[in-house]
Amino acid sequence: MSRARTARRIAAGAAYGGGGLGLVGAAAVGLVVAEMQFARRAVGSGLPEPPRADGLYGSEFGGPEQSPGSLHLGMLGDSTAAGLGVRRARQTPAALLASGLAAVAERPVELRNVALSGAMSDDLDRQVGLLLGGTAPPPDVCVIMIGANDVTRRMPPTQSVRLLTSAVRRLRMAGSEVVVGTCPDLGTIEPVYQPLRWLARRVSRQLAAAQTIGVVALGARTVSMGDLLGPEFAANPREMFGPDSYHPSAEGYATAAMAVLPTLCAALGLWPESDRLDVSRDEDMLPVAKAASAAAGQAGTEVTAVRGPWVLLKHRRRRRVPATDPAQPTVT
Repeated sequence: MSRARTARRIAAGAAYGGGGLGLVGAAAVGLVVAEMQFARRAVGSGLPEPPRADGLYGSEFGGPEQSPGSLHLGMLGDSTAAGLGVRRARQTPAALLASGLAAVAERPVELRNVALSGAMSDDLDRQVGLLLGGTAPPPDVCVIMIGANDVTRRMPPTQSVRLLTSAVRRLRMAGSEVVVGTCPDLGTIEPVYQPLRWLARRVSRQLAAAQTIGVVALGARTVSMGDLLGPEFAANPREMFGPDSYHPSAEGYATAAMAVLPTLCAALGLWPESDRLDVSRDEDMLPVAKAASAAAGQAGTEVTAVRGPWVLLKHRRRRRVPATDPAQPTVT
């Protein structure tokens, strides 16, 4: 069965209440999980808690923290969204995105990161509640990075997609734009060896494609995390991955943030490239399942809805931004 067809079935099962649809055969999944559990003994071990990066970025662009000109950015997800593996707040992906968004918008950006190391998609409801509760306004835009723990802990893919789409729906109804960094390619993890590496890749890419199908229908955009993120990580794994060979290093998070930033800005109408087809950059307009499948296999690819069942497959130009500390940081 093709990846596009499998992803479409998973997304349909999530939408209509199915729960037993698997990604690959049960025996194969069992082998992948056994190997992943062995690998997880080294993953994250000895790493300190991620630094807190909440606060105001781009304060030089104007006004106090609560000024009407500030943009509000929410970050949700798992350890990758939290920034596990780096020691400075400015090195986390949330801080990098907040700094980049402030530089592009030329407006202050108030960041709140509610991501939790080890989180699966069933924690997103709690995280959304933290962002939408209280007296603070809903975020103008949210970034969600989730999925790896769903695979390693054997959450049914239909349940995983259903929980993600529920979270996206709540955020969209509150008026937030949403960008989802889809499940990374677990076949790149060094502690996982062949022949199971290709199975891990297949499982995670199928989930990533199904995530895209589910959330694009709600008006969200996705960016493929792929092999975190593509050629840079494959060429320089020692530089791009941290000491546990699973979570990105500071340079790895910066590379991932560069891929997400254009889509984050485009969601707010701030990126100079329009949401139109650019054939010179190998972009295409495809049915959502085909686009989701293609994006899952090519890291850094954006998928956004255009009309009806058709979506746009985009490869936006990346922009590196200098890392800055928040003007009003929390305890790190």
